[in-house]
Parts: sequence; C-alpha cells; structure tokens
Amino acid sequence: MRAENEFNYRVGVSVNGGEDELDAGVEVRRFEVAIEGHGERLDKLLVAQAGEFSRNHLQGLIERGCVQVDGIVAGSASRRLRAGQAVSVALQPTDESRAFTPEPMVLAIRFEDEHLLVLAKPAGLVVHPAPGHWRGTLLNGLLAHHRGAAQLPRAGIVHRLDKDTSGLMVVAKTLPAMTALVRAIAAREVRREYLALVHGEVATALFSIDAPIGRDPISRVRMAVLAGGKPARTDVARIACRDRISAVQCSLHSGRTHQIRVHLASRGHPLLADALYGGAPALGLERQALHAARLGLMHPIAAEGLTFEESVPPDLEPAWTTVCG
Repeated sequence: MRAENEFNYRVGVSVNGGEDELDAGVEVRRFEVAIEGHGERLDKLLVAQAGEFSRNHLQGLIERGCVQVDGIVAGSASRRLRAGQAVSVALQPTDESRAFTPEPMVLAIRFEDEHLLVLAKPAGLVVHPAPGHWRGTLLNGLLAHHRGAAQLPRAGIVHRLDKDTSGLMVVAKTLPAMTALVRAIAAREVRREYLALVHGEVATALFSIDAPIGRDPISRVRMAVLAGGKPARTDVARIACRDRISAVQCSLHSGRTHQIRVHLASRGHPLLADALYGGAPALGLERQALHAARLGLMHPIAAEGLTFEESVPPDLEPAWTTVCG
C-alpha cells in the first residue's frame, strides 16, 4: 500500500466528543499506514509523519484525544497499527511555540516614555515564559502593551524578579535603551533595594554577605552558596525586630538568581514563607516576604537620574506593620 499525506487546515475542530476544542488554524494531518509501518507503535509513526514535533509532544496529543485511527480516538501511544489503517492527527502547536504571544493585561506602570518603562510587578506574576508558565507572563503583557516589544530580546526585560517577589522593575522599549540598561546593570550602576521579613534576630549593625552563588548540586530548583559559584554581594540593614522576626533592607551589588533568599538563608535567616529555602510561614503570609521597594538609575538616553519607591503591597503590609509598628 502507498502512504499518503494530506494537509488540511480546519478551524474549531472538536476531536474528543466536543470536550477539546482546537485552536484556530490547527493543521489536521492524515496518512495511511504503509506496509513497512505494519506493527509499529502509533507514536513512532507520528514522528515519521510530523518530525517537526518532538515525540513527547505527539504523545501528549494522543493523550488529549487529538489522534484518530480509522475515525476512532486513539487512546494509547504504544498501540500497534496495521497496514492500511487511516490515521489523522490534529497538530496542536507546542506550549513553548505559543509562549511569545501578546496577552493584554493591566500593568502597574510608574513611569513610561519612548525609551523605557518602570512598573510594579505583583507577587504571583511570572516575568518570563518557562516550563510550566508558558502563558500569562509579564513578557506576554509587554508584547501587548507596545508594538516595539516584539523587536526586542525578551521584549525588553533586562532583569527579573522571582514569581512571588513583588516590586519595581525597569524594562527597555528600544534597543539602544536595552543595550545601555544591560551595561549599567553589569557595571552595578542601577541601585536596587529590597524589603524583607526574615526569621531570627538579625544583627543591628549594617553588614554585607559576600558569598558566591551557584546551582545547588542536590536540587536543581535551588541555588546555594558554593565555592565555585558566581560572585555575589548583598548589604543587609536591620529595620526592626519583634518576636524573633526581623524586618530588613537589602541592597544588591550583583543580581544572581534568588540572591537575597540564598544569602539570608545561609546566615540562618530565611525569608518568611519561603519554603524553598527553609522559611516557615508566619504572620499570615502565603508567599515569600520580599519586595523590591526602591530603584535608582540613570535614564539610558536622556542621562537624567531617576529614582522610584514602591510601598509594600496589601498582601505584605499587615505582616510588615506587625514587625515595624
């Protein structure tokens, strides 16, 4: 028998009894199992017919009911097929391929001109698409906010805040501004100050934690103080202390992943509700008690000094007030 490929484009096709509506423009690809494919697994034959997709993604389409054999939904990737059987697969795009799409969202903008914007990121908002968070990120919102974002690497994002960290971020809107901001951050010319609530009584005198940070060799989702890590320095000043919970201000001299969280935990002062680094919940907090409160920089084009301050958000304010009075 002769293998056949047909390429049809259908909109709003239901492939699973109406429960799984396809995206507009999804390609439905059909083929007939050739003699040489007799006895082969379904997922293996799909890879041969749709090699632009990974086997893992195609297996996921089978699980979602997007593949039919002789007009009946195929439920198993390991199913062995017979020569002459008709196969159709609705080739849904991968989540990753759809990550960099505009998604309108409300942005708490504190400053904006043609070159840059400064915004207050809420806790819970992911900054950049990544596995498990391909949609609904700040990057998606920036792509919808202004047309030029699509022409910039990472839509103009020059630094990040963790998902559960709130506060100020600067974002470039033009390539010259982005280049200048990246250089300024690397040269430590952008001032970033954070407020945090941590366990334990932090020393009253200002101190610095100068310790290299790298990927935790045991848990890949964590960072750790490691001899072979990248240089990192955090200045810490105690603001108040009550019932063995301290309010502190942290100034960054570098921007390593999870830097403040790792540095303070390494000194026995994990952030409240920061489960990843041993911080137990306290004072009603459901997310790590970290807020980017101050941002200072030189405008990358106008060469004017800019300074911004952002009060602790409503979800953090009661706990902050409890400690600081």
